[in-house]
Amino acid sequence: MKKFLGIVTGLVLAASAATADPIKGTWKTEVDDGSYAHIGLKSCGDKICGTIDKTFNSSGEYKSPNLGKVLVINMEPKGGGKYEGKVWRPSNNKIYMGKMTLSGNKLKLQGCVAGGLLCSSQNWTRVN
Repeated sequence: MKKFLGIVTGLVLAASAATADPIKGTWKTEVDDGSYAHIGLKSCGDKICGTIDKTFNSSGEYKSPNLGKVLVINMEPKGGGKYEGKVWRPSNNKIYMGKMTLSGNKLKLQGCVAGGLLCSSQNWTRVN
C-alpha cells in the first residue's frame, strides 16, 4: 500500500510540475511616469493575469491608488514563451492588445494598437 501511495504521489507531483507556467511569479516593471511596480503573475482560469502588488517611486515603496488592480489581462500561452491577451496602462487608463515574451528571467511586455502594428514595450525582470 505504501508503494502504491508513493507512486500516486509521484504522479501527482509530476503532473503539477508539468502544468506549472514558468511565467508565474513576481516581476519588476520598468520606471514609467516616475514610478515602477511589482506585478504578481498568476493563473486566472487557463490564462495568466497580473495584479499590481507593490509600487515604488524615488522615495521608496508607496501606496499607489492602483494597488491590487489588474494590469495583465487574460494572457493566453501560445507556446515558445509567448503569450497574447490585454494590458492596462494606469497612466492613461487605457487597455491595449497585449503580448508577452518570456526569456529566462526577463519578460518583454507589449501594448499594441492598430491590430498590433504600433506597439510600446517594457522589459521586466523577475523578482521571484
